[in-house]
Amino acid sequence: MTAMRTETSDETRLREDICRFGRSLFERGLTPGSSGNISVRLDGGGWLVTPTNASLGFLDPAKLSRLDAEGKLVSGDAPTKEVPLHTALYDTRGTAHAIVHLHSTHSVALSMLPEIDPRAALPPMTAYYLMKCGATALVPYYRPGDPAVAAAIKGLAGKYSSVLLANHGPVVAGDTLEAAVFATEELEETAKLYLLLRGLNPRYLSPEQVNDLVKVFGVTLPEHGHEPHTPTSS
Repeated sequence: MTAMRTETSDETRLREDICRFGRSLFERGLTPGSSGNISVRLDGGGWLVTPTNASLGFLDPAKLSRLDAEGKLVSGDAPTKEVPLHTALYDTRGTAHAIVHLHSTHSVALSMLPEIDPRAALPPMTAYYLMKCGATALVPYYRPGDPAVAAAIKGLAGKYSSVLLANHGPVVAGDTLEAAVFATEELEETAKLYLLLRGLNPRYLSPEQVNDLVKVFGVTLPEHGHEPHTPTSS
């Protein structure tokens, strides 16, 4: 008798959570059409990921792609072409248990601006941006699904939980699916703030205020993650 792959109650819940969060992101216009993808690492090894050409607004829990620890499809529909992107972030960021990649408008717009610092795509604008996203890296443009993006992500050495793919969109890791979704939303709102205030010389958090957040909330920032930032208007 062949041993059945048992789906635990935790996996069932995660499948439902992926679909629930995906629908919420889609319905609020944060990732249109069939863009974007979500993955969650499973405690027993392997991970769940949204299928290729699937709208996050209309996911079926039973059809989510289940991959083994090597990234090979075990069950469900064919996975998103962005598997190398997710794999690279999981491999380099050991605390990551979920990843959200969207094509959210303001984050994509931010990734296209000439003044963006690849080490810190956004200045320290709000406390919650730092608390949920830390600092955000910007990596160069790669076509969607290009395996070369994995090398770019690995080059960050796991120092960033939030990354902008130039002319493409954000990819954010979290220790839970909820944390990854909330951080992605915070990144999008902060990108929107940046665009609204661009050229207006807004006040950012001071180094002392940033250090206070680091001390009180245990915020982890990469070296040079938030040096003084002077916005450039165009």
